[in-house]
Amino acid sequence: MTTTNATGDVGSSYLNSLQRKESKNDDKTGAAGSALGKDAFLQLLVTQMKNQNPLDPQQNGEFVAQLAQFSSLEGIQTLNSSVNYIAGAFQSSQALQASSLVGRNVIVQTDKAMVDTSKDMKGSVNLTGSSTATSVGVYDKDGKLVRTLDLGSQAGGKVDFTWDGKDDAGEALPAGTYSFKATASINGTATAMTTNLPATVTSVTMGTNGGEMSLNLAGLGSVPLSTIQSIGI
Repeated sequence: MTTTNATGDVGSSYLNSLQRKESKNDDKTGAAGSALGKDAFLQLLVTQMKNQNPLDPQQNGEFVAQLAQFSSLEGIQTLNSSVNYIAGAFQSSQALQASSLVGRNVIVQTDKAMVDTSKDMKGSVNLTGSSTATSVGVYDKDGKLVRTLDLGSQAGGKVDFTWDGKDDAGEALPAGTYSFKATASINGTATAMTTNLPATVTSVTMGTNGGEMSLNLAGLGSVPLSTIQSIGI
């Protein structure tokens, strides 16, 4: 019947117009976006009821499908709003925690450190296996070897060391930036190892687009928050 076809065309056309309206507002989340989905569905319901043929009403299956479509739209909008809220809350919490680190000492995996040679500096070596000979070379800002710390044979894992700020002759060295190079003899082969050294947090850089925050360390630059080994040494 022509009346039935016209009814279907009216419902379909109106549905398409509402979908286009929703797509223009898909960047809106929260209560406003959710309310729009509900209003659109009610308008569609009324329009279809007004235009359907009483002798041949709209099929339940088609109407239920449209209901499911709008319910899905509302659910997505609510989910997006919830995710954005959680992400914002997490970033705010992370920022608060990271800001409390400013001015504090941390341990980070690096080969350089700003050292106050008037007191002992503590660090560690990350051994990948058992070593028959382990040592840490200390180099000044000009790349000159000023001290060798002999750690002897060690099992695999983290090996702590302490430097008293003096050279091999026992002379006190000036404060400044020093490099540390660890070497271990593993299976008869001299192998470079990584070191964990102290640093002072000077500021915090917020991550962009939900990215990880960075800590700015005195004399070392910026490092990701996740690379910090320990806090409050």
